[in-house]
Amino acid sequence: MAINGATPMVDFSHHLNRKSKARHPSPLKDIIKYMGVEGMISLAGGLPHPMTFPLQQATFDCLPPSASISSEGPGEGPENALSITLGRGASSPGNLDLTQFLQYGTGTGNKHLLSQCRALTEKVHSPPGQYDCLLHPGNTNAWAKVVGMLCEDDDFVLVEEYTYPSAQALWIPLGIRAVPVPADMEGIRASDLRSLLANWDEKGRGARRPRVIYLVGVGSNPTGITISRERRKEVYDVCVEFDIIIVEDDPYYFLQYPSYNHPTSTSTDTTSFTALGADSFLKTLIPSFLSLDTQSRVIRLESFSKTLFPGLRVGYFIAHPVFIERLLRATEVETQDPAGLSQAFVLGLLNKWGVDGYLEWLQRLQNEYRVRRDWIVDAFHKEFLVVPAEDSPVPDAQGLIACLKTSRDGEQGLRPVFSFVDPGAGMFVWCKFYFGQVSRFAELQNQSTSPTKSEDTDPEQIFATELWKAWAGELVLLTPGSYYHPWQGKDKVTTRARGADAGTAHFRFSFATPTVCCLLSIFFPPFFCYVGG
Repeated sequence: MAINGATPMVDFSHHLNRKSKARHPSPLKDIIKYMGVEGMISLAGGLPHPMTFPLQQATFDCLPPSASISSEGPGEGPENALSITLGRGASSPGNLDLTQFLQYGTGTGNKHLLSQCRALTEKVHSPPGQYDCLLHPGNTNAWAKVVGMLCEDDDFVLVEEYTYPSAQALWIPLGIRAVPVPADMEGIRASDLRSLLANWDEKGRGARRPRVIYLVGVGSNPTGITISRERRKEVYDVCVEFDIIIVEDDPYYFLQYPSYNHPTSTSTDTTSFTALGADSFLKTLIPSFLSLDTQSRVIRLESFSKTLFPGLRVGYFIAHPVFIERLLRATEVETQDPAGLSQAFVLGLLNKWGVDGYLEWLQRLQNEYRVRRDWIVDAFHKEFLVVPAEDSPVPDAQGLIACLKTSRDGEQGLRPVFSFVDPGAGMFVWCKFYFGQVSRFAELQNQSTSPTKSEDTDPEQIFATELWKAWAGELVLLTPGSYYHPWQGKDKVTTRARGADAGTAHFRFSFATPTVCCLLSIFFPPFFCYVGG
């Protein structure tokens, strides 16, 4: 496997857990390597004979990278499609020989697709440290393999203040707990990260100091926040100081947007968009942690799910060679290669488009989601008075506050409904709702303080659940913020136990799929009558 030899290699073998150190290469994969030797007569292995495979040829009609991506559907007709033919042998020639993708692989993935992944890595990130690449079947599985390589049972993992739930669902049964790091609009705070690590009490916590930090650093799911350039350098320096491995799960990296400007047009026409040159486009993006990684302590999880389509189940690791070797050992016996047809499609498309063509496609994708981001924030402005937090009744909040005008005893005022941060990337707006003036919530609060109620009663979550169900009954579905609370153990589940703000709860709005008409209509009654007084 090719290695970028830019800097001296740092030894990270001490980060491998007991299970990963105990893994042995699959002997069957060693045999497969010899089967490719010209003239070899193989009586080994259990590979099905290729003549028994019923697939002879596959043709995909795809959009060219210059195609307009319309909010109302594909912007190019069949006559403008770019055709990719995958064929087998001389009788069914094509753009790519399908034979190599139909048989069992070695675990690393197709070597030509890996070459394209490395070329893309060099173009986009130019990692200053040593690295290699390995294919995986999607970032969720990739993260599972990283946990299986680095974390012991009952470890702690550093995460953002709110984090992706599937990442946690994996580790909870292992006894692993999260350590959330406070954040602001620039992402996790490096000063808090350093203080947490410097003051870690192994005896009090019952576990060693965390050695892994998991980050969705661009368009975080759920908050939509992107860690700033300056903050990334600060966080990286803290990780070097305390020998922390950074796992950079970055499916939204190319969906970075300029700040929202109000008012905007709600036109669905994106055909007038003009792409920048590849180099100019890349200069507009926040540098990845990988691009800062002089020590090769970043494990980056790349995915084609958000840039091509999720059903491919193809992505790739970028990591220090010692980690790639151990991840390969796990891949050989847990998942093997991603699906061969998916690999073939991605390789065929990248061969047709080229790296620069792929980057042009990503710009059009970025523009489409930027328009959708604007639609939902337009809707906020249409239905509410949106003001900066410092000019609102909750000046200590982050970002902007959606308020309703009130009148009481002749006095005009503002009532906060929810706060949000302008999402500079990704697919989500993270909204913090305020229940302080809601009569139903006050009723639940009073009930929770009665002598018959236990300390585990959580009026915020009870009301948030009622609210979620009421909205769903009106055919408006949001994701409850409770899904994204870092798992810190059974004793830190309620709003009070987690130290969260009383009288508040979060909901995640996705702007990825709704039409502009839907987004502009959901804020009319009866949607918000449930947070009435």
